[in-house]
Amino acid sequence: MTNIQFITHENQRFDYIEGTELALRGGCRWVQLRMKNATDDEFLSIGRRMAQLCRDYHATFLLDDRVHLVNELGADGVHVGKNDMPADEARAILGNDKIIGGTANTFADIRKLAAQGVNYIGCGPYRYTTTKQNLAPLLGLKGYETLLTAMKEVRIQIPLIAIGGILRDDIPDLLKTGVSGIAISGAVLNAANPEKEMEKLINI
Repeated sequence: MTNIQFITHENQRFDYIEGTELALRGGCRWVQLRMKNATDDEFLSIGRRMAQLCRDYHATFLLDDRVHLVNELGADGVHVGKNDMPADEARAILGNDKIIGGTANTFADIRKLAAQGVNYIGCGPYRYTTTKQNLAPLLGLKGYETLLTAMKEVRIQIPLIAIGGILRDDIPDLLKTGVSGIAISGAVLNAANPEKEMEKLINI
């Protein structure tokens, strides 16, 4: 089964909880709670319900950026972006039992994250996406092939997760590049039937 990570988002049809529940019902078992512009109180309020939902579905639950709330919410770990706390600092705070992922766009980013001891790397964007502001340069299939080849050469064996505007039809070609998994948001939430769409993505 492909490692599919669901990055939370809200749209006109679904709020954070509703969208996540549909993804989980469709078989996703990895959720990252991302609420970039929320206050800590807002984040905690959604996060407590999200944590319970993930427990109910035996899903891995990560927070985006907010290292200081991981233990309070009982999350499995954190994903740190390029402008967030450095991954090794997050590791020092959270210890070795928590999952720590980091964001990369270039091979230099990957080397840095590998040296900081991340468990996985979210690498993108694959294509233009509206769910993220200040987008880094787009990678496309060629970009992933180049990065994965460079990783092999220096024996970096950290799972690379493709992210950024990925749709169902993109997945077969992306998997051929050798990525370990994909991160999805809009492809599920904007589908006519998000639960069924998640099932289809997982079954590819």
